[in-house]
Amino acid sequence: MKWLINMNLPRSLKTILELHNHTCRHVGEIGLAQANDWEILREAKENNEVILTHDLDYGRLLTISGYNKPSVVIIRLSNPSVKNISESLIDVLPTIEKPLREGAIN
Repeated sequence: MKWLINMNLPRSLKTILELHNHTCRHVGEIGLAQANDWEILREAKENNEVILTHDLDYGRLLTISGYNKPSVVIIRLSNPSVKNISESLIDVLPTIEKPLREGAIN
C-alpha cells in the first residue's frame, strides 16, 4: 500500500510502515509542510496514495470534490503514540485494504 502521511502525524510513522513493506511519504519531507488539505488531496490522488491523517476535514473535501479517491484513513486514538498508531493500523489493514484500494474513508 502507498501512503501519504499528513503533517499532523509523526514522521517516524513512515519508518515503521516501511518495515511492513508499505511505501510512504510524509508531507513534511516532500515540500508540502505548509500545504492546504486540497493540495494534499490532489497530491495523493495523482500518486495513487492513501492519506493517513488525524484531520477530520478530508471526508468533507472528498464529498465536495466528488472524487472517490484518494482513500483516507483518519487516526483518532486516545493515546496517539507512534507505537499505538502503527500497531492499530497494521492490525486493521487486512480488513480495510480492499476498500482502501477501491476508494474509501476509514
